[in-house]
Amino acid sequence: QVQLVESGGGLVQAGGSLRLSCAASGRTLSNYAMGWFRQAPGKEREFVAAISRSGGSTSYVDSVKGRFTISRDNAKNTVYLQMNSLKPEDTALYYCAAARAIAVRHTGYNYWGQGTQVTVSS
Repeated sequence: QVQLVESGGGLVQAGGSLRLSCAASGRTLSNYAMGWFRQAPGKEREFVAAISRSGGSTSYVDSVKGRFTISRDNAKNTVYLQMNSLKPEDTALYYCAAARAIAVRHTGYNYWGQGTQVTVSS
């Protein structure tokens, strides 16, 4: 089993940047593809980005392409989500998750963190 802990969320003005981190413990992160999801109040959980176990393949939801970058450092057992040009509609609770293979559906992920709040003011 792997435990995931997100950090780096906060309040930022529109156009600003944040870098989210997801630290893993329990098992080696390199055994898992990783994803970031978000959920705004009253909305369903939404796929944001995913990265393969090696980091050689990534996937993004269209609304964040060109603004967000997912990366990983397997030596540090950590996955990152660099978020630039933030918009108020990016406001949500952001979760990281681990899966056996890269996936865009939340049902493909076995382990989840508790989430970190991102709030973008206009």
